[in-house]
This record gives sequence, C-alpha cells and structure tokens, in this order.
Amino acid sequence: MNTWKNVLELNHDRSVAAGSADALRSAIRRGADLRIYTEFRHNEHVEPGSINAEIVREVSDFRIAYLIEDRWVAGIMNLRMPIIPPEEFGPRPSMSFFMYNENGRQAIARPYLDGVPVSGQRGPSPLDDHGNMPKYHQFDAWDAGTNAPSSNFIYDFEIFRYFVRDEWQQVFAHDADGQVTGGSLEALVAAFSAGAEIKVGICGLCGDFGGGLAHEVFIHTGPGYYSTERRLFCAGTQPVVRVKPGIPMSYESQGWDFGWLMPRSDGVVARWLCDPYSLVFGKSEGRYPLRWFVR
Repeated sequence: MNTWKNVLELNHDRSVAAGSADALRSAIRRGADLRIYTEFRHNEHVEPGSINAEIVREVSDFRIAYLIEDRWVAGIMNLRMPIIPPEEFGPRPSMSFFMYNENGRQAIARPYLDGVPVSGQRGPSPLDDHGNMPKYHQFDAWDAGTNAPSSNFIYDFEIFRYFVRDEWQQVFAHDADGQVTGGSLEALVAAFSAGAEIKVGICGLCGDFGGGLAHEVFIHTGPGYYSTERRLFCAGTQPVVRVKPGIPMSYESQGWDFGWLMPRSDGVVARWLCDPYSLVFGKSEGRYPLRWFVR
C-alpha cells in the first residue's frame, strides 16, 4: 500500500498548484517523513547542451526536517553523494547536503571527503558560471576553494511535489531537564521493545549558530538502548546536518556542520560533530526539549 501523500505541489514558477504549506507544516509537526518529487530535462540540468531532452523524474529522501518558528518547513538530504544519473557518481567524493524549503528555494553544502589541499578562504565567494543552465538562479556562494563550499539557489524544476508519510505516533515528550510534558517513558520503551522505529524531534538544536529563531529538528534514530535499572532511554541518530535557523533556511559561511547525536530521555543530547572545513570531530553535549515518535 502506498502510504505517501502529496500535501503540497508547486509549479515551475513555485506557485502553489495543489495542497498547501499549512498541510506540509502540520504533517512535519507530527513527525511525518518527507520526500520531494521533481522533474527536469536531462540537457538542461545533467548534461547542458546535449541533444538528450528527455524528462528525468527525481524523488529524494529528506531524512532531516526543520520546523522553524512553528511556521516554516525545510528538509535536508543527509545520505546523498554526488550522482550524475544514470551514468556515474560525481568527480569528487563528498556529501551532497541538498536543502529544500517549502517554497522551492534550494541550497547545497558539500563537505569533501578526499583530503585534497584547500586553496580558498572562508567567506563570500564569486557566483559560479551557470550560463549554460538558464533555469539555475544562484543567490550567493560561500567558502569556495575550502573543504566545505555552499550556496543558495533556485532551480526551476518543472514541478515540485512534497510527499509525506504521516504514520508516526508521539508517545513521549519532556523538557531539557527530562521533566515529562506528554506521554510516558513507559510507552516509548514498550514500543521500542516491540521492535518499533524511533524518531526524535529536538528543540533548539542549532541555537549556538545564532539567529534566535525557535526551531525543531526531526531525525530518524538507529540503535536504541534502555538501561532498565536507571530507567534511562537513549538512541543513536542517523547523520544530522545542523544549520543556522532562518526563514527561508539557507547555508552561509560557518553556519552549518554535521555529525551524529545520542539523545537521552533525561534531556541530554550527546553530540559528535564534524567541522566540515577540517573534518575534525569534536564531542560535546547539550540539554534540549525532546519529542519521541514511534512507528
């Protein structure tokens, strides 16, 4: 059974064709998963100037979802490497942390993984030459020539469809000190012990980047652990990309990083974060209000 529902559709000019941003926000607020469908022509996007004008359909998985000020949604691809479909991978090993906003605005941050010596400085950079891609509209560029360039742009896809899988159930919530604000630890542990998937919403995770906007970051977890005598639950997350909160969400120099988290039911979140410029990892922790979802 297809459990994915198209809750927001945008035309090529990013006007609303069907659904609504409110429906998307409500689903993400409930912990829903996000996938985005787009269409483009091969010779306009993948291989500019070629004779191959076929339409290519793309559906990408956005395992990280941001809800900003309870009124704006953005999603990030956290597991993608560069792909040139249908032929090969891209020229250099890197992560492709594409970010899509609810209004069709896009962004890319790309930490390189191959250790090539850097040649650039952090800060604003000249725009790239997209003269052969008239549907690509770049707003800015950051940190060109470093190990972690990023930019914000719009590509005029033929269509955008925001699909959600809205099956998660919130069973437990607590404040940054672990004081219960909804549900129960027992309900979370019972579902976990029965094999349920776990997802977590973390409030304020990116506050140290500044900006002051309230935000909640939703991320899937992998391994979970329950200490039966201490009555303490924790889980390891999938890779998370932390970004300075904004409306719309965008990348900027030194305004993002990535890594792994271990949230706990007492409000502590252990963080093992990577500086994308140096690829050096550092351990830290913080306390955050958490919401726990099961499926």
